[in-house]
Amino acid sequence: MANAGASAAPIRFGIYFPEVQSADRSFPVFVFMSFIDLAKLVFLASIWGGSFIFMRVAVPEVGPMLTALLRIALASAALLGYAVLTGVAMNWRRNLKPYAAVGLFAAAIPFTGFSFAALHLPAAYSAVLNATAPLFGALFSVLWLAERLTLRKLAGLALGIAGVAILVGAGTLPLNADTLLAAAACLLAAASYAISAIIVKKTGRHGRIAGGIHPIAIATGSLVLGGSIMAPAIPFSIPAAMPSMLALWCVAGLALLSSGVAQALFIPLIVRIGPTKAMSVSFLIPLFSMLWGFIFLHETVRPSTLIGGAIVLAAMGLVLSASHPSPEDALASEA
Repeated sequence: MANAGASAAPIRFGIYFPEVQSADRSFPVFVFMSFIDLAKLVFLASIWGGSFIFMRVAVPEVGPMLTALLRIALASAALLGYAVLTGVAMNWRRNLKPYAAVGLFAAAIPFTGFSFAALHLPAAYSAVLNATAPLFGALFSVLWLAERLTLRKLAGLALGIAGVAILVGAGTLPLNADTLLAAAACLLAAASYAISAIIVKKTGRHGRIAGGIHPIAIATGSLVLGGSIMAPAIPFSIPAAMPSMLALWCVAGLALLSSGVAQALFIPLIVRIGPTKAMSVSFLIPLFSMLWGFIFLHETVRPSTLIGGAIVLAAMGLVLSASHPSPEDALASEA
């Protein structure tokens, strides 16, 4: 009989696979995600959906490079203060390489790419292209983490991309050099996010797996090193005129909410549930981007929003239930 004083098990959602083969035995597995992890994904989607609105307001006045630089600088300062207050050991000398790698692929490249795209693409279109991150993540996980690219996972990824395309009416923009360059910048940013998630998964500390880096340390160190990588561009990033207070407040929101808070939540989530599942949050971001655009920028919500939103939710369900956890992951998620 279970101990009456033991804490209640967390609520989980999942699909049962009766015989999943491990290296030495068969064992029953539930492919699940706790309610708290799922709530974190939805919250992250809401604040990242807002980031595209922030950039559309800030970048034309502040400039793409300075917007990315200020975003990283403010977020890294906030997280560094949090790490000091909570006693997280940074171990700078030992962890310098993973900090720099994650900083390059999770901050410097994608923040610059999406800031550049904000000059030429509507927020929702950038969000659509950002939704390709799980596809890159699934492919990279097959190459570098030995994950299986199952039919269910492929179907979920394809359905998700179709859903976000319907959600914002993809294909209505005229194609020109600026549009194509902006789209390429978004795809490069999405691929960079996927690479950073692989690095985090391979170096982060999870449950009973010893020797990894604390997730908050990764989030903090990567932003500090990402800012250092971009620092030489500061003299070439000063705007010709002083930006408005609205633009500066948008930069602050972008840095503290969409980067600082988001990184502190997302990196531990990658370590806990894996990169492919964590990056399925990208499918929900356009939904929130449309919602915040309607509320704050008075943008029209079209009928495709409801159809695309339903498809996005279905795709997220497929992706979240597509990966069989390893025995180590199953144990750690119960810890």
